[in-house]
Amino acid sequence: MNRTTISLIAGTAALAAVTGFAALSAPGASGADTAKAAAELPVERTSLLCPAPSTSDIADTSYTSFTPVTKDAGSGGKGELQAATEQSADGSGTGGKTDGKKSGKKKTGSADKAAKPVLAPKDPGKPVTGDTSGSDTPAYVGTAEGGYAPGWTVQETTAVAAGSGRGLQGVNCTAPDTSFWFPGASTDASRTDYVHLTNPDDSAAVVDIELYGKDGTLESTVGEGITVPPHSTDPVLLSTLTDEKQANLTVHVNVRSGRVGAAVQALDDKLGGDWLAASTDPAGSLVLPGIPKDATSVRLIAFTPGDADADLKVRLASPSGLITPAGSETLHLKSGMTTAVDLGPVTRGEAGSLVLTPTAESVPVVAALRVVRGKGDHQETAFIPATSPVGGRATAADNSGKGSTLALTAPTRTAQVKVTASAGSEGGTAASKTYTIKAGTTQNVDAPVPAGLKGTYALTVETLSGGPVYGSRTLSATEEGVPGFTVQTLPDDRGTVAVPRADQDLSVLQK
Repeated sequence: MNRTTISLIAGTAALAAVTGFAALSAPGASGADTAKAAAELPVERTSLLCPAPSTSDIADTSYTSFTPVTKDAGSGGKGELQAATEQSADGSGTGGKTDGKKSGKKKTGSADKAAKPVLAPKDPGKPVTGDTSGSDTPAYVGTAEGGYAPGWTVQETTAVAAGSGRGLQGVNCTAPDTSFWFPGASTDASRTDYVHLTNPDDSAAVVDIELYGKDGTLESTVGEGITVPPHSTDPVLLSTLTDEKQANLTVHVNVRSGRVGAAVQALDDKLGGDWLAASTDPAGSLVLPGIPKDATSVRLIAFTPGDADADLKVRLASPSGLITPAGSETLHLKSGMTTAVDLGPVTRGEAGSLVLTPTAESVPVVAALRVVRGKGDHQETAFIPATSPVGGRATAADNSGKGSTLALTAPTRTAQVKVTASAGSEGGTAASKTYTIKAGTTQNVDAPVPAGLKGTYALTVETLSGGPVYGSRTLSATEEGVPGFTVQTLPDDRGTVAVPRADQDLSVLQK
């Protein structure tokens, strides 16, 4: 059985485990019959994994948890975010970070420091925050059940004042899965990139890390068969997997057995650093939303994992419509080789999102943007991976009265969306606004702010009509002249799942 088949089987099992439902459909039934037979109901259980934030002693990290109000969600349940070591079935706390022999990173974190959850979610509709500091903050495993589960999101935001990767680093804690693509990683001399692997389960996970450079696969036996023990995290240093120094790499995390959460921490000696979240699954057309309007440098990194080359049309969705960047009208991707192209200050002072579409036959592709703001010694980096649409609903937590920018784009069809600012974590009243996003445009919307805001709040985006809509949220915080920022995309929160009616004839599911 090949890896693709194994990943597909494992991924199906993981989905059922995370949602708490077996999402059933009838292959032999028509679309209309399926729509009548199935209902969208709130998920009953959700798992999220947050990577260990930093090895810097001067790092300050905040965690913000939020569950949007969901129709028909139960009123009971619970949720909490605990150190991975505290999740062991016997409570012994013997998990945690590995000894670092394969990772090239010293052991950090301890069971003693995280004897209690860093935070426990409050009632749906109100954020809750928790803070940690220093280099020994562990990876966290989050679980939410009942009314706390549908659409649950946790944001990890770290401020590092100095050193490699200094600036603002942010990441949405992610659900465990079996396959992750990271175009935009690097083993260049100026970069220190780690792939953080976190195993939330009671059995070990076995993972392969595959690297693809400008000339194809980078040979490495060290990246094969990495064992991640139960309830532990392993930050794997990419430069220990290969001797080749390459500025632009695509990393594929493929899980042979079990499941993990994965994210790449990219630290640059001069350009700061941030988390690189996984690109959406390989697809023929991709959207990378929310390039900051003051970006001084934008680099597109793309990769096609199939056997065929890909040819893409590159366009920028601006406030006035789709335009073609001068000199970068098309992009040719050779199969199995990472391609990077510098687009310069492509947004030129306006909101923008990158839209990639096939020029002829559609070939699956993954992609990400490396975005730089500032000049000279005052530069900072963030990443924008290709993402899936907002869909029914998506949420970005950890917003403040200033420093948050919400970007929305509708590349193919005009859409109407509703944006809701939650109550503040320490007080305030929720507020909502409705926006129309014209086809082919990107807007940095004037998002609502809770009345009487105290603390932080969440922004929830709902698609009302038209679309599809893609979005991202940028957090900015300039310190000592360095324009620190981080960007998180807004894919559908998967807060509901399709289930059959109680009176459905389940025998059709076996056809």
